[in-house]
Amino acid sequence: MLQTAVRPLSAIDAIFTRRSVRSYSPQRLDRPTVQSLLDAAVQAPTAMHLEPWRFVVIQDRAALKRFSEVVKGHWGAEAPKYRELHAEGADDAGRLFAERFASPDFNVFYDAGTLILVCAKPQGPFVAADCWLAAENLMLAASALGLGTCCIGSAIAALNTSAIKAALGVPADVEIVVPIIVGVPADEQPSPCTRKEPQILSWR
Repeated sequence: MLQTAVRPLSAIDAIFTRRSVRSYSPQRLDRPTVQSLLDAAVQAPTAMHLEPWRFVVIQDRAALKRFSEVVKGHWGAEAPKYRELHAEGADDAGRLFAERFASPDFNVFYDAGTLILVCAKPQGPFVAADCWLAAENLMLAASALGLGTCCIGSAIAALNTSAIKAALGVPADVEIVVPIIVGVPADEQPSPCTRKEPQILSWR
């Protein structure tokens, strides 16, 4: 069984130590570990008790590599639409991102051994929010266990094409909302990152 943190972190510690990890060891997550993350995910708040989320787990490395190539090709065609994501230094950021995707050695999933897709039928205005809440639960649970995660937003459009959904066994009327890679970080202590202070618009 996977050796994770000796003792899970508290919720506050998990929140403040969670990082987007983009370098993973080859160690494979076992089924009970992945199941524990899914169990945490479905404890998320859900509008009207709908619990819309469904999950796809991919651990076949050949499949992950194949899907990575599909995502890279799809993103190359879509990237110009998302220049505004890099508001500051847009040209440099966009160029570096494009160069990375053009590299044959680059894996969109950063060679993580597990990809979890949070999915749902797009029924109602709160389904996507429910899925993102479930994703955050999953990521915090992973952080508490000493695992790394990263949302791969650039993969969403490609993964939702009919061909990829069919290959993954995802019904046509189900949308892939959040792709999350999970694994054992290659570095024992991910680099710290900073956040801006909360911007409070009103406090009455």
